[in-house]
Amino acid sequence: MSMEPLLVLRLGRVPYPEAHELQNALREERIAGRIDRDLLLLLEHEPTVTLGRGTRASSLPIPPDELAHRGLTIAEVERGGDVTWHGPGQLVGYPILDLNHHRPDLHWYLRQVEEAVIVGLARLGISGERRPGFTGVWTSGRKIASIGIHVRQWITTHGFALNVTNDVRDFDLIVPCGIPGVEMTTVVRERLPDAGDPTDAAIAAMIEAFGDVFRRRPIEGSLAELLPRRTALAERA
Repeated sequence: MSMEPLLVLRLGRVPYPEAHELQNALREERIAGRIDRDLLLLLEHEPTVTLGRGTRASSLPIPPDELAHRGLTIAEVERGGDVTWHGPGQLVGYPILDLNHHRPDLHWYLRQVEEAVIVGLARLGISGERRPGFTGVWTSGRKIASIGIHVRQWITTHGFALNVTNDVRDFDLIVPCGIPGVEMTTVVRERLPDAGDPTDAAIAAMIEAFGDVFRRRPIEGSLAELLPRRTALAERA
């Protein structure tokens, strides 16, 4: 029996507010039954600090208005977790899955997203690991990927942020994920210098890993076929 498809949308660089609106629109289409398959959005953002529901004042040594003055987008979002940074060179993945077709269990889903990132890193020659008591993926004690999710009617939004080529010094603006003293790292720092473009390699690895972990068959898609009326967004894919 063939596996159900996982429609992969490569969106390039998208401003965070636009991507957030897009996720919500696709989730509503999925809830309404107008989209009948799981999705995986892959993209980058302009420099952005997002504040999850668990954000603490201690995680923001620089006040949000000062961060905005420095040119960062500040977004309060409904995902779980604390504060994190997004920006160019970081691969962001937003799975929009119907957990009724997998397992309607938030803890299970979080661990599966972690597992997909770990499997993807293994394809890049990097040993990913969990850290007890925390959400995300580490390698040799350094954090390489952040994870935060939101679920409505068992349809998922938000997802993972994998550091690929970005400058980890940008995380010094915040306390990443509210973990004091955490050391951040990237794929290019950890990966053996074998060959190829690291971003392309990371995208390919994560697509394959999500297909394997969630037992779906990845296929390339476009926004135009999902949201034909949203022409400005559809032109991105």
